[in-house]
Amino acid sequence: MAVFEYRALNAQGKQQKGTHEADSMRQVRQFLRDQSFTPLSIIAVNEKKQIVNTSRQWKIPFLGRKLSTSQLALFTRQLATLIQAAMPIEEALAAVAAQQEKTWIKNIILSVRSQVMEGFTLAKSLDAFPHHFPQMYRATISAGEYTGHLDKVLIQLADHAEKQNQSKQKVQLALLYPIILILASVGIVSFLLGYVVPDIIKVFIDSGQDLPVITQLLISASEGFQRWWTWIFSLLALLIFAVSRMLTYPSIRLLWHTRLLGLPLIGKFSKTFNTAQFASTLSILTKSGVPLVEALGISAQVVGNDKIKESVLDAARQVREGSSLYRSLKNSGYFPPLMLHMIASGESTGELDSMLERTAQNQQTELESKMAVMVGLLEPLVLVIMGGIVLLVVLAILLPILNMNTLISG
Repeated sequence: MAVFEYRALNAQGKQQKGTHEADSMRQVRQFLRDQSFTPLSIIAVNEKKQIVNTSRQWKIPFLGRKLSTSQLALFTRQLATLIQAAMPIEEALAAVAAQQEKTWIKNIILSVRSQVMEGFTLAKSLDAFPHHFPQMYRATISAGEYTGHLDKVLIQLADHAEKQNQSKQKVQLALLYPIILILASVGIVSFLLGYVVPDIIKVFIDSGQDLPVITQLLISASEGFQRWWTWIFSLLALLIFAVSRMLTYPSIRLLWHTRLLGLPLIGKFSKTFNTAQFASTLSILTKSGVPLVEALGISAQVVGNDKIKESVLDAARQVREGSSLYRSLKNSGYFPPLMLHMIASGESTGELDSMLERTAQNQQTELESKMAVMVGLLEPLVLVIMGGIVLLVVLAILLPILNMNTLISG
């Protein structure tokens, strides 16, 4: 069976929307007619929606929507709880779908349930939605089904997704105040140059006195901003677009990520962030029973920095050829010594899974510490820059006034 979305007119001529499970669109149309509905459109729910009406048939994607980290965490936690209570997978999926407030999420879950009812495994059913369920997520579930510990694996995945969501929220909250400061600074400076400064400076220009250099520079900046502000913001937007477009090319992005790792403060933060993501993903995969080489390949996909990702893929190749994980990661030079020593200890004692988990926790703690330092430096830096700009504006206005008073008293 498959899941279909439909739009139809009821007996009163009002439009109705809903979902229905059926073997074919013909059954859905018959179902609607039995309800005295007039079908307008029927949609087969899958990764690419198939929209069918009376005259034509075409495909469109899911309009860019994607399960967020919090939505994925909630879905996983609900499913894990129900399966742990010995509820069959198809019933658990139906129950979770019924809890969803958003129709498109409900339709995805019902579509997965339909494939499970057709005899596919849960992991195979999730493969139809790679945009919503990451490769790491699907591989972990596949390992859980293979080993017969799906409930435990789902709980681990739920914990992992919730920790990721918490980390994401911490980063967003930490950056919120500096971003507000920067936007406020840009707004205040734009207001001063565009409206306040011209009216005040006009008095000095009409007086005919010689103006200080700083005042002349402020006048030039104000006039230039008033005349070219649309071009300034347009060029800024074009520059951002051009840079983001260039970074879509793998060679340019690799070069940029390599240079980024060499920067004094940002480079260390980037290393810590990416190695924390890698360690956390590798930990949950190995604990779930995914082979190490395959786990390394999947973990590389969650690494945002292409240079570190390249190093992880190279480490996977070396492990496949018989090298230890410790030596393979050490050769890259991007992983911290403590992490490497813990991995080496785990390999020598046969407790790599637990050591990787402790490594992930350690990297997460270090990431939060570095993030606190960066935010702590960014906030006063923005305030100092903003204060310096306001000070220059005030000096540019006060100096001509002081000169005027000196001339009058003289």
